[in-house]
Amino acid sequence: MTLLIRSQAGRTAPPTQRRRRLSSHSIMGPVMAAPALILLAVFLAIPFLGAIAMSFYRLQLNSTRAPRFIGLEQYSRLFADPDISAAFLHSLGNNFTFAAVVVPVQTALALGLALLVNGKLRGMAVFRTMFFMPLVFPLALVAVVWRLIFARDDHGLLNSAISLFTGGSVGPHDWLGSSATALGAIIVMSIWQSVSFQMIILLGGLQAVPHDLYEAASLDRAGRWSQFLHVTVPGIRNTLIFVALLTTVFSFRLFDQVYLLGQSGSVDIESTQTMMYQVITTGYDQNNIGQGAAMAVVFLVIVTIVAVIQRRLVRQEGSIR
Repeated sequence: MTLLIRSQAGRTAPPTQRRRRLSSHSIMGPVMAAPALILLAVFLAIPFLGAIAMSFYRLQLNSTRAPRFIGLEQYSRLFADPDISAAFLHSLGNNFTFAAVVVPVQTALALGLALLVNGKLRGMAVFRTMFFMPLVFPLALVAVVWRLIFARDDHGLLNSAISLFTGGSVGPHDWLGSSATALGAIIVMSIWQSVSFQMIILLGGLQAVPHDLYEAASLDRAGRWSQFLHVTVPGIRNTLIFVALLTTVFSFRLFDQVYLLGQSGSVDIESTQTMMYQVITTGYDQNNIGQGAAMAVVFLVIVTIVAVIQRRLVRQEGSIR
């Protein structure tokens, strides 16, 4: 009887049964991924292909003229036509300046806040809620609040605070209207509004680091700074890379802050104009859909190249190279 059970347990499944199992496994993968792939196709792939097609035509909305095929003329004008290339390259420079400041500052600030709220102190849930609240507020409301903060007259909150601390020796400054401070004001507003999102992601990474590593480091008489460098940073390395990549993409798609603050008419558009802002204004305000589509295609290619380079420079541990 024992030999019979062993012989039956040692038998392998017939080839037809194994093929049936493999076929069911190979089908379930695409079925589970189908909703995400459909959404990516509808909201990303199809619009991008449509933008590429429209960039080859001279196309205007609400026009009786039929679209006219002009080939690569829209792309050549972006770099050869002085009237278009100057604004295009200036907007691209603003995007790179914004990203160069926001990505390291916001990532470092998010990491500091995550370390702060990761402690096991009484009332820490209240502080976590307070730090996360700016992300919950609608961006239109955030723009109104910061417009009051950056108001150019004496009643502006920032100007009033500076006048109070300097005894009135420093006069009011037009923070949004000056070319020297307009982009910096938008950077401060963007960091304040978005840093909580990166903080939550990094907080999850911090809580995933095994506590045994900190205990072992303490037994080796490692200080807090040494534990941060040799335990915390390696433990959240992949999370930091993900946050940096995500912040880079968000930085390049800057539009809402510039548009909402610009509705007051007091923002220096030239020093704050970004690529997304120029794409929207060219396509809809100037009624030049083909030129706006060409800008969008070139901009997406540039952002993709930057993301790939950033991903190659800092690889995640355990990733497929």
